[in-house]
Amino acid sequence: MHRLAATPVPGLSPAQHGEGPTWDADRGELLWVDISAGQVRRAAIGADGSLTETGVHRGGDTVGAVVPAADGGWLLAADGGFTHLAADGTARVLITLAGEGGSEADGGTRMNDAACDPAGRFLAGTMAFDERPGAGALYRLDLDGTVTTVLDDLTVSNGIGWSPDGGTVYLADSGPGVVHAFDYDLGSGAFGDGRVLLRFEGDDGVADGLTVDDEGCLWIALWGGGQVRRWSPDGELLAVVEVPGVAQTSSCAFAGPGRDLLVVSTSAQGLDDAARAAQPDAGRLFSARPGGTGPPAAPYRGPLQGLRQQG
Repeated sequence: MHRLAATPVPGLSPAQHGEGPTWDADRGELLWVDISAGQVRRAAIGADGSLTETGVHRGGDTVGAVVPAADGGWLLAADGGFTHLAADGTARVLITLAGEGGSEADGGTRMNDAACDPAGRFLAGTMAFDERPGAGALYRLDLDGTVTTVLDDLTVSNGIGWSPDGGTVYLADSGPGVVHAFDYDLGSGAFGDGRVLLRFEGDDGVADGLTVDDEGCLWIALWGGGQVRRWSPDGELLAVVEVPGVAQTSSCAFAGPGRDLLVVSTSAQGLDDAARAAQPDAGRLFSARPGGTGPPAAPYRGPLQGLRQQG
């Protein structure tokens, strides 16, 4: 089994709750979010793996995920629905989903991790601020602007990714600590038969964000575990990337001109003063070159107005 360590990316300020690194190949930029700050952050990546921040935009009170949109802007899973972020940094709410939203004080929910399938549909999950079981769901924004509930009774709907042929979709639910694998119909966006591919318990942490590399293997960030691990599609552990000095590894993606730089987001969310002092790099991006490559983010290819929710 291959083991290596990631290193902190210099020159970038840490996020409070860093999440969701995403490679926007058309712009040649890394995207990621600071969930609790409601920010979308952007950076250029040099051939040597260095990152230079190119923009920070406010997307809402909370922003769970960002993907490129076909119009040159970005689509966000923000607050309790979907928001468009224009190239000039203007944020416009497209839809607030029924049953989602609110605040931590009133027991509300927020958007969490999200990604586009290879056809350009946007799939985005939710969670309750208090992480109560069963309060999360997974939604699909189709290419005609219709929003459909795909799964409910989730707890923390988290990392999502597709096999290279588009026939399998992987979804992490961090509440029970599982990663599901579902048959996927790329023509319709429908989920088929599912199974639990991985379970996490004990000191390993739980599955958070994930990416699928060009060979079809899963790279999963372990929240509480300070690692990213690579598994085969059959669930065999193949590699471990240590993220030293930080427990809350939140997500990962392959990025850069060669799509061979693994970028790992981390978080300081919920750390008390003592834990924060012991983990000064919490919230920073880390990177490593573990071998192999991953695909760029698929952009959202549907409409940016007139969205409607079924049911």
